[in-house]
Amino acid sequence: MLTLNQVSRRYGGSTALDGVDFVVPENTYMSLLGASGSGKTTLLRLIAGFEEPDQGTISFNGERIDGQPSHLRDIGFVFQNFALFPHLTVSENVAFGLRHRAHAPLTNETEIKDRTEAALELVGLSGFGHRGVGAISGGQRQRVALARTLVCEPKIVLLDEPLGALDANLRSRMCDELKAIRERLGVSFLHVTGSETEALTMGDKVSVLANGRIMQSDTPDNLFSHPVNAESARHLNAWNILNAELFDRDAARGLIAVRFDQIDVSPTGTVPADRPSLSATYLTGEFNGPTALSFFRASDGTLLQVVDHLSQPRLPDLVEGQTYDLHFAADALRQFHGAA
Repeated sequence: MLTLNQVSRRYGGSTALDGVDFVVPENTYMSLLGASGSGKTTLLRLIAGFEEPDQGTISFNGERIDGQPSHLRDIGFVFQNFALFPHLTVSENVAFGLRHRAHAPLTNETEIKDRTEAALELVGLSGFGHRGVGAISGGQRQRVALARTLVCEPKIVLLDEPLGALDANLRSRMCDELKAIRERLGVSFLHVTGSETEALTMGDKVSVLANGRIMQSDTPDNLFSHPVNAESARHLNAWNILNAELFDRDAARGLIAVRFDQIDVSPTGTVPADRPSLSATYLTGEFNGPTALSFFRASDGTLLQVVDHLSQPRLPDLVEGQTYDLHFAADALRQFHGAA
């Protein structure tokens, strides 16, 4: 189990991580979701030993690893750009860590060959060892980078936005393959991404990092359905975040969140009395295949989004510039304290 306790990292007057408490359980695929600048790559670099925290501790199975050189931590790192050596073949790239690692490098060529071939087989690249890395696809290069990491048998694997350079179809396939590889190895993967879809798809658990702090750690379904604060809801790109005053001037101050797909739209004045509602102006719509996304503007300027599933459409025909009542079941509403 990897544990960060009150870890902070500052760069001059800027704080990248601020007292982070974070746990990656054993034998788990952990997703870390954060926007650009949230501190997620800094967190990975601290775990890997490329940088050290200004305060706090990092431990693995109860043993502190902060302060140790990176090559003694038994932690694998798959970089976003793969960082392969272009002048080496696939096999030579995978074997590089075995030959040149600072701690106990291998010299037995038979062992190096066997372990390299086993790593390539694990990632589905048997028979590709003789090829140059410039002669294979982006998805195959990603697998080579993963094999190069796995061949050294790390205790945990860190993946820094590993799917960001791949096209949409290839990303989907690699999601399945990464999860299958992790399960066969029985080690933990910590997968950093800015994509909420990727984080929820990949993770057995998902943590949201914002403003240098962990906002929430939960299972994907609980996180999606029950964000505990506005920042978590905002990062899921599925919740409208509104000021409570839009619904009731006497309501407690704070923020209200309602999911895109749980809002109904009706002509003004036709909402059942038991449903919370607000008035908003229809701006435009966006067709996304099986769903349609409608955009509204509330009286305070807040942009609202409503998802309609076209297999079971529930929205009326909407006219741009016209005002409608947006409403939802009372139990669809989540209320958070604090300002927007």
